[in-house]
Amino acid sequence: MSSDPPGYELPLRLLFGFRSLIDDLHAELAKQGHPDVRPMHGFVFQAIGPSGTTAVDLGRTLGVTKQAAGKTIDTLERLGYVHRERDPDDGRRVLVRLTDRGLDCLAKSAQIFDRLRAEWSETLGAGRLRALEEDLRKVASPDSARLDLPGWFSGA
Repeated sequence: MSSDPPGYELPLRLLFGFRSLIDDLHAELAKQGHPDVRPMHGFVFQAIGPSGTTAVDLGRTLGVTKQAAGKTIDTLERLGYVHRERDPDDGRRVLVRLTDRGLDCLAKSAQIFDRLRAEWSETLGAGRLRALEEDLRKVASPDSARLDLPGWFSGA
């Protein structure tokens, strides 16, 4: 009889680790003035990027419909994280851009992730954490590093 855990446990452990980090991130973001940010919003902020994007392109990047992207933009605009503006190069296009509040949330997220990584390093040991990260780089295809997880999870 093998002492190895069943195969289904690996993706669950990876997911639980992800969930733990994201839950800790959002608890700290709430304390630092961003109580309304949700995990999906992080994907949206990354997809918008420094140059902005359109609702159509945002939906495509996230793997969701234009309508779903539009609803998310509406929510984030109401919360003050994004704003819409006419594309200066093409007046027919409306760009979505991060506001100072959105940029602040991204900057705080980066700092919090660094602190959370340091906590994992303390718990696991720096060498083991670096080895884990390197091993994950070996088995996780660079093609899997996309922002379409929201659509992928929902089956859109």
